[in-house]
Amino acid sequence: MNTASDLKIKIFADGADKGGMLEMYAKSFVKGLTTNPTLMKKAGITDYRAFCKDILVSIKDKPLSFEVFSDDFAEMERQALEIASWGDNVYVKIPVTNTKRETCYSLVTKLAAQQVKLNVTALMTLTQVRDVAASLDPNVPSYVSVFAGRIADTGRDPVPLMAAAVEQLKVAPAAELIWASPRELMNIFQADAIGCQIITVTNDILKKLSLVGYDLDEYSLDTVKMFYNDAVAAGFKL
Repeated sequence: MNTASDLKIKIFADGADKGGMLEMYAKSFVKGLTTNPTLMKKAGITDYRAFCKDILVSIKDKPLSFEVFSDDFAEMERQALEIASWGDNVYVKIPVTNTKRETCYSLVTKLAAQQVKLNVTALMTLTQVRDVAASLDPNVPSYVSVFAGRIADTGRDPVPLMAAAVEQLKVAPAAELIWASPRELMNIFQADAIGCQIITVTNDILKKLSLVGYDLDEYSLDTVKMFYNDAVAAGFKL
């Protein structure tokens, strides 16, 4: 496997910078895009609705996920229905719980019954995957985002859990599993190997795709040259 085109998994770009999003959208190997309130805050977005609608002017033919941001399920439902109305390619991100640990499963069932395309997000356990899968309409397209990168941050290997999640989601044929919050390029190949359908990747990681298959002797030499050139540029002396 030497190029991104050899991968079976779909690569989604994760970000909230308009320029970066449009740059990634233009790449043929990027099959969709996602964002979230934290990324939007970091990008300095202040008008949520205006930002989303502006992006949708340019991105109409690839799936794009926007997240609700209420902590109340009734208000989440209202926001979800508005967001869903913005375009046929829009998926609505619903957090697996609110901040009070109350689960979203009833809301997921209610929205799926209204044909809302969902992206249920922030999952980290197989129990959550099982219960979300049971709440989805098996015939309505949806995503289930398991934060494999955050699982790895706790010292746990996410690969066995993600492989089990692939199996659990088979009860909902229209649902696709997202390997969310990857930490390195290798995660794309790990996710692909277990049959995960989608991985969300930041621009920084996507830029490393050009290194796939690169000769390691050459990469070693590049690294030596980097150290040498930086030492010369810094004017180091002993």
